[in-house]
Amino acid sequence: MMKKWITILLCLMVAVSLSACSNKNQETKTDESSTPGNSTDQTSGPEESPVKVSVTFDAMKEFVAAVGKDKVEISTIIPDGMEAHDFEPKAQDLAALSTARIFVYSGLGMEAWAEEAIEAAGNAELIIVEASKGADIIERKETEESGEHEEEHEGDEEHEEGEAHGHGKYDPHIWLGLKSAQVEVENIKNALVQADPSNKDYYEANCSGFVSQLESLYNEYNEKFQSVERKNFVTGHAAFGYLCRDFGLEQNSVKDIFAEGEPSAQQLAELVEYCKENKVTTIFAEEMASPEVSQTLANEVGAKVETIYTIESSEDGMTYLERMTDNLSKIYDSLK
Repeated sequence: MMKKWITILLCLMVAVSLSACSNKNQETKTDESSTPGNSTDQTSGPEESPVKVSVTFDAMKEFVAAVGKDKVEISTIIPDGMEAHDFEPKAQDLAALSTARIFVYSGLGMEAWAEEAIEAAGNAELIIVEASKGADIIERKETEESGEHEEEHEGDEEHEEGEAHGHGKYDPHIWLGLKSAQVEVENIKNALVQADPSNKDYYEANCSGFVSQLESLYNEYNEKFQSVERKNFVTGHAAFGYLCRDFGLEQNSVKDIFAEGEPSAQQLAELVEYCKENKVTTIFAEEMASPEVSQTLANEVGAKVETIYTIESSEDGMTYLERMTDNLSKIYDSLK
């Protein structure tokens, strides 16, 4: 592992060196263009450069874009279609960190490689945002296998302690709860204000507007979910704990929080029984969490399969709010 990160560090140092040379050449060209007799307009002021933000995956990109809009330039580290839990970055994946002003990751074990990547980048000016910092987080019990039973913890002390326990200590899918997503958006806004204080009012207004949209969506579906008797739904993997907490729902899943392994015959039989007891008519599947097994389960209980979004990758050209609305609409319809 140490050899791997030394290699990445050396590659990033080369990337920084090349970037510096490129900037120097650009400065030389700029100086030449300002010499007497050049046709460049001397009266126009300097063009405002966007804040360079490196993010880990799509949901973080969506939040940065919502707050920063045209004043940010975003690069995403984890490619679309890649399961974030399993991602192991290569040097080229992390090159943007060496020149970024802000790095945004969600945390809670979602990006286990983040701290080593930050160190390898060697960027002293980098503002680091663990977007889940300060949120009310859900801890998995040690005996939990499917994500059904979860308990909440508050504050940074438990947060940091949980990180030390490693993979699987907490449910990391915090962006899939409308309430907890607000914390991530606020943390991102604070970093943008720190990096670009002259545009503080702009970021504050965009953040407030986006949070209002999250609140509006929450209020709409909180009323709807209160009107249904059934509160149980079944997913491909246990990614929707924060959404369930928002609306008093309960998820059961084909795979665990980290979408690892396949269910045993006994686990599948228990899920079949669960679906029958709770009159489950829809099995929700995600692209990267064994949709084939979800289909098998649906066939066993006579249910249909619906796609649900985890917002780890760009999907169907839809925004975060559009995908969350789609998720909530499908879950609500399955419970009526």
